[in-house]
Amino acid sequence: MSSTTSGWIGWALGTVALTVMPVASLPGLSPHSAEAASTDGVRPAATTGLGFDDDPLVVAHRGASGYAPENTLAAAEAAAQTRTTWVETDVQRTSDGELVLMHDETLNRTTDVEEVFPDRAPWRVEDFTAEEISRLDAGSWFGEEFAGEPVPTLEEFLDELDGNRQRLLLELKSPSLYPGIEADILEELDEQGWLREWYPGQRLVLQSFEADSVRTVHELAPRVETGFLGTPPVDRIAEYAEFADQINPRHADLTAEYVASVQSLRGPHGRPLKVYTWTVNDGELATRVAGLGVDGIISDVPDVVRAALRD
Repeated sequence: MSSTTSGWIGWALGTVALTVMPVASLPGLSPHSAEAASTDGVRPAATTGLGFDDDPLVVAHRGASGYAPENTLAAAEAAAQTRTTWVETDVQRTSDGELVLMHDETLNRTTDVEEVFPDRAPWRVEDFTAEEISRLDAGSWFGEEFAGEPVPTLEEFLDELDGNRQRLLLELKSPSLYPGIEADILEELDEQGWLREWYPGQRLVLQSFEADSVRTVHELAPRVETGFLGTPPVDRIAEYAEFADQINPRHADLTAEYVASVQSLRGPHGRPLKVYTWTVNDGELATRVAGLGVDGIISDVPDVVRAALRD
């Protein structure tokens, strides 16, 4: 066992700050791709989503990606301005081993890579160096006010979340493309102090659509809370409960019976399995899935979901 791996397994005595600091207001905060609901406005601190009440925990999807370009520092800041503590984002690896935030396996949907590197089709993340990706504009496609917004590294995103006192639901995107990425991510998280939690899931959860990757994370860092994205058959959920603390289906696949079946089992940390669902962007749907008993709701517009749950 390497010294780094030993460090992951032995970090349980660390602590994290739980206070929430004020963040600067984002001018003109308005939804980009989802219908807005009336809210109380921007408040001075990101305190929502700690799980201290009976409502589902609300998670900002790719940051508050209804208000700012997904998986950017601006999206994390937008989440803070909607008072959303938990932020979901996606991580992949560059050709020279840097961890960067990107949802698609290719760069062309959310950056200007076709203009900057016109001869590099199909513009796969894994084919570009970190320096090359740093030259891309990841904001203009969303709105001119975000022109020049860069693709952040995981380290930069962690710094942003630290500054906002936010918490992280990190998706390993297509990890089979990047052998060993689980260890790389855990090493980065360890170096930045994100593995020092009093209890698993206090401010960090790692998830993936690939069960083997979730299992690998659990084996390398047994105290990290993990989630499987998908809807395993009920008769196989117990298998997933050996390495996953959460089973996270899309909302269209949910029934109250399925949610109850998941929650009736205990995960690797001895706690009932949780169910987080995605991607819920309107109040009526949020109310319906909350009624099914889910533990968390992942949304591009977390304030819209929260307002519906308060009504």
